[in-house]
Amino acid sequence: MSRFHFGQLGRFPRFLAVGVLNMLFGFCAYSACIYLRLPTWAALIGGNIAGIAFNFVTTGGLVFSDLSRERIPRFVLSYLALYFLNLGLAHLLVPVVGGPIVSQALLTPPLACLSFLLMSRFVFTKKTDR
Repeated sequence: MSRFHFGQLGRFPRFLAVGVLNMLFGFCAYSACIYLRLPTWAALIGGNIAGIAFNFVTTGGLVFSDLSRERIPRFVLSYLALYFLNLGLAHLLVPVVGGPIVSQALLTPPLACLSFLLMSRFVFTKKTDR
């Protein structure tokens, strides 16, 4: 009987699987900050700070098989860009949907897709791809 190995999945399916784990981790960290009555901007920062190290290990290691330190600045820069986009969109969406948690639940899937594009084309590229 053959055992399934996570590495048997292609890069995008691995990204999706790891993305679910990262999303749950980040969403829980963000929600915890909201329940602690932090403002949305601070909750997003808290969720991002909590997730950056966790996500670098899971995304870099499990999806792209690259945990080299040279990737960290681009990884953090990508997260900063996603943070500011998320903050701006949340600012617009919170009044429409009635709350910051619902807003974040709606924003997470499209931001995750954008994250894959950033990771695959900007952060974890081969040196010859740059």
